[in-house]
Amino acid sequence: MALRAEFLFDFGSPNAYLSHRVLPQIEQRTGVRFEYVPILLGGLFKLANNRSPAEAFAGIANKQAYDALEVRRFIDHHELSQFRRNPYFPVNTLKIMRGACAAQKLGCFALYVEAVYTGMWERELDMADDAVIHHVLTQAGLDAGGLLAASQDAEIKAQLLTHTQHAFERGAFGSPSFFIGDQLFFGKDRLGAVEDEILRQQKEGRQG
Repeated sequence: MALRAEFLFDFGSPNAYLSHRVLPQIEQRTGVRFEYVPILLGGLFKLANNRSPAEAFAGIANKQAYDALEVRRFIDHHELSQFRRNPYFPVNTLKIMRGACAAQKLGCFALYVEAVYTGMWERELDMADDAVIHHVLTQAGLDAGGLLAASQDAEIKAQLLTHTQHAFERGAFGSPSFFIGDQLFFGKDRLGAVEDEILRQQKEGRQG
């Protein structure tokens, strides 16, 4: 059985964006392709009784300062100089996460993900605005009208909710989350452990 590696993401998480930029390196080293699973982070927070770090640590200045330092270290280490803080953060991602499910159905998922992530965390755009979303997708060569229409299908809406519910039932509580087989890892700072687990399971599979 092929090893399954999953990346549970919401475009609204800067740490998910940073993970997205690093995952290709892990894929190249391990030969394993990550399956991207769209979830709705706000919905997962409600299910897990969780809050965003910005809210949970709002009154802890030292924690906020350290988190900013840690992000800078990660960016510098991986040479992710294109990253920009989005001035509209936190962004309501419901439309673009439904769009991700629609893009999977329509066969243009990778291009869609790249366009939206670039718009959100490199171009500093308001990716909750219909006109902005349409413009970004059109610039990327995508059928913006078709994607936005498909994202309103009941099946697509239900799929996003199902992904989110399933993530919670498997133990996830935020984004970015990763499953290597049935092993859960949370946060961009666990990417080293994610890669170690891939290698461990690959070795176990060869020995078995």
